[in-house]
Amino acid sequence: MQLTHRTTGAPVTATYWMDHAWLGTHVEPGVTLDVAGGRIAGIRTGVEAPPHGATVLRGLTLPGLANTHSHAFHRALRATVQVGSGTFWTWRELMYRTAAKLTPDTYFDLARATYAEMALAGITSVGEFHYLHHAPGGTPYANPNAMGEALIAAAAEAGIRITLLDTAYLAAGFGEQPNRHQLRFSDTTAEAWAERASLLKGDDHTLIGAAVHSVRAVPADQLATVARWAEERDAPLHVHLSEQAAENDACRAAHGRTPTRLLADHGVLGPRTTGIHNTHLTEEDIALLGSSTTGTCMCPTTERDLADGIGPAAALQKAGSPLSLGSDSHAVIDLFEEARAMELNERLRTHVRGHWTAAALLRAASADGHAALGRPDAGVLEPGAPADLTTIALDSVRTAGPVPRLAAETAVFAASAADVRHTVVAGRHIVRDGRHTRIEDVPQALATAIAALHG
Repeated sequence: MQLTHRTTGAPVTATYWMDHAWLGTHVEPGVTLDVAGGRIAGIRTGVEAPPHGATVLRGLTLPGLANTHSHAFHRALRATVQVGSGTFWTWRELMYRTAAKLTPDTYFDLARATYAEMALAGITSVGEFHYLHHAPGGTPYANPNAMGEALIAAAAEAGIRITLLDTAYLAAGFGEQPNRHQLRFSDTTAEAWAERASLLKGDDHTLIGAAVHSVRAVPADQLATVARWAEERDAPLHVHLSEQAAENDACRAAHGRTPTRLLADHGVLGPRTTGIHNTHLTEEDIALLGSSTTGTCMCPTTERDLADGIGPAAALQKAGSPLSLGSDSHAVIDLFEEARAMELNERLRTHVRGHWTAAALLRAASADGHAALGRPDAGVLEPGAPADLTTIALDSVRTAGPVPRLAAETAVFAASAADVRHTVVAGRHIVRDGRHTRIEDVPQALATAIAALHG
């Protein structure tokens, strides 16, 4: 007999049996999950053995993870930027050199491999903060969204969802024209940016959002144009915010206020908005972000790699700012590492342990991240939610030993991306037994795509 979703009537297309599942508050043994129409049709607990025909997921199954902040082409910088010393600003020069070499075809190859690496790490949705729009010198491609569409196609082939956060990047700094590297990023005005971004189309796996690169890259009198574009579409809006103290100083010199206050004054803050990093904030900034329920995306592996500093994540959340996580520059792609780094950073700063429970950190890595990407129904194992899930091994050298009821703590404080065994998106197996089902050799795909840029 063909089972159907009790609400939609859609046929059940897959059944998964999980020997342990994280149900938001606790680890539950013996759980069966039915899929219909790419969504969770039903969940049954207390199922001691796999039903006939069910796909078995051994380990701990979690909601699919959300990588809220990504720059896909930065994956080509891994290790290359670890040579020598410097600051964020010297790192940026190396980043520009890589950006200058990309074409729509090479960008597709690199992003496809990078998104496949994300799938192998249990990530089912990515927020791509996309500002590499035009050809070198700033000339638009014949298809003005060739680069953005390459990213959308790359995510589709890698099997993960994408929120393409098309980014307004118009200036080199306060009152400064784009430099020669940044000409590729600029649409010259926010109105021209909006016209081009409006041509982008979403689909079942793709949402289109917006981003303000930073207050230094979008003139103050054009911030409202970007915010209005997102508001009219009920789309997510992201912004790099106070990542560097130098940006704060320059903003005060130009406008007599902090970047957060400037964004507030121009209508950028709000529940659909997420500030990326939010590192160097005043108490007033924290209050503004919290009272407006503007989100905060922490990217600890990038923030420590670039020597940015430790942002006030605990204070932001206490003030009302939901927390999410991103791998940003992809020094590593591992949301478990991002989650524990947020907690461990706070321990180092305060000399106190236990600022977030494992449950809270998993929520930042899943449900709150998906919400920041415009998918508030995702990131939970509940009927009606997208059937996006990931399973980690509980018998690896990192995870073996703890009792199953502590599997969430094991996941956050001991597991790594290498422990991911299965990733399912819309009910379809994308990673099975640690291997990508669509891209046969992800390491080789990465090596080939990166070699093409460094050759």
